[in-house]
Amino acid sequence: MLLASGGRAIAAPEHVLHEWEESERQLDAFADDPDRYAALLDQLGLVTAELRKRVGQTFTLDELAQAYTDAERWASAALEEREDVPEWWPRTLATVLGAAFYAYARGASDYAQ
Repeated sequence: MLLASGGRAIAAPEHVLHEWEESERQLDAFADDPDRYAALLDQLGLVTAELRKRVGQTFTLDELAQAYTDAERWASAALEEREDVPEWWPRTLATVLGAAFYAYARGASDYAQ
């Protein structure tokens, strides 16, 4: 367990990496439903773009895990602003968010797998 600024506890990178990887598997399970999968991939792109703005191009897994603590708030806000996002997006937000963080984690300066 790591402590974020303000003393708030966040999960260790190894724990959240596993959670994010599972989200990617869940997202991929929608591939059999092309319309829903396409909508999820659009949401993934939107969340990833927002993540890039917040974390930048150079980051560590610890920094990414810290960004995850507030991600539901800003990802929800970003998706709510879009008119073309399906009304069911809140039910899949955790999956999209985890998959976005998992994909982005591969660019961490200390990522090794």
